[in-house]
Amino acid sequence: MNPQTLFYILIAIIIIKFLFDTYINALNSKHFKDAIPEELKGIYNDNEYLKSQKYKIENYKFSLISSLFSVITTLLFFFLDGFKFVDELARSISNNTIVITLVFFGIIFLASDILSLPFSYYKTFVIEEKFGFNKTSIKTFVLDKLKGWLMLLIVGGGLMAIITWFYELTTTNFWLYTWGVITVFTLFLNLFYSKLIVPIFNKQKPLEDGELRNEIEKFAEKIGFKLDNIFVIDGSKRSTKANAYFSGFGSQKRITLFDTLINDLDTNEIVAVLAHEVGHYKRKHIIYNLILSIGITGLTLYILSLLVGNLTLSQALGVQNPSFHIGLIAFVILYSPISEITNLFMNALSRKFEFQADNYAKENFNPEDLISSLKKLSKNSLSNLTPSNLYVKIHYSHPTLLQRILNLKK
Repeated sequence: MNPQTLFYILIAIIIIKFLFDTYINALNSKHFKDAIPEELKGIYNDNEYLKSQKYKIENYKFSLISSLFSVITTLLFFFLDGFKFVDELARSISNNTIVITLVFFGIIFLASDILSLPFSYYKTFVIEEKFGFNKTSIKTFVLDKLKGWLMLLIVGGGLMAIITWFYELTTTNFWLYTWGVITVFTLFLNLFYSKLIVPIFNKQKPLEDGELRNEIEKFAEKIGFKLDNIFVIDGSKRSTKANAYFSGFGSQKRITLFDTLINDLDTNEIVAVLAHEVGHYKRKHIIYNLILSIGITGLTLYILSLLVGNLTLSQALGVQNPSFHIGLIAFVILYSPISEITNLFMNALSRKFEFQADNYAKENFNPEDLISSLKKLSKNSLSNLTPSNLYVKIHYSHPTLLQRILNLKK
């Protein structure tokens, strides 16, 4: 295959993905004004449902504009030999392959993030503010961005430097060493994410003694589950939307509750949500997801090792000499259709796991409290109660509210 043909294949993949996503989003938008299913009636009154529809429509329009801007800038970058320009700029700074790779990706990521900054600002301070969700201050917004850049520089830059070094040393076998490093890093992150990463962005503290902690401990004792680490995170610092999550395993396992969740739900509803999260742990979903993620990463890296050094990949992006960083860019685009298929599978599996966790809460606590909590959380976040079935299959990692309630009422 000649470089020009590959160039147009890359362009076709980008355009087809954009058109497909646009079609799926448009299809989903046609259901915004559907009647609320009988099982979900009472969640919204007429004014609240009208507000939720406006919120969905505004987000849909915003997503359409931002994705259109993104695809246009990407195509312009391709047709104007942007990759060649950045590659030459990186090579003018150093002759070291690792430094060239880091500078190349540093420029790409920084430029992309700066271009998306106005959209991020508008989403937070206009749309979320308009509908009463935003609690983020300008200071927090700026600090989050700076901390994100610093994390990307240290963690992302460090990993990229190691991967490039492996490629220089072993060429086609670099994927094995890279897979090993990423596996260790993934395990480390799963164990210590809440201890090391979360505190950079949020404050968290142990759940105080009182009725809620007593009820949680009573539930944990009932199911024979040792749960010492229950933390509350200051989610209200950024948004009124509520959440809870389970992280780690073994001695490092912990439940994290958003302070907004504690404010929105009563004690039994919170315990029901916690029972759902414990269900994920009891059913070993964290381990299964970890194994699958590591397996998919290994397969992706193996395929990358077969293609990344190909001269045609580099020439398709306007660079005459093959290089790891240019080959990686081309590979990511070529691999994106396969990535979409694996994401489809992972989302389907995730939805199955959510049903299993709901069933665990139903069997070991109270399904009515979980149903009540799900309804409140959906209402308070103006969730879409009537999404398109196809949109759910492609994008949802959780079943719809209706599906979960019907399952809990079985």
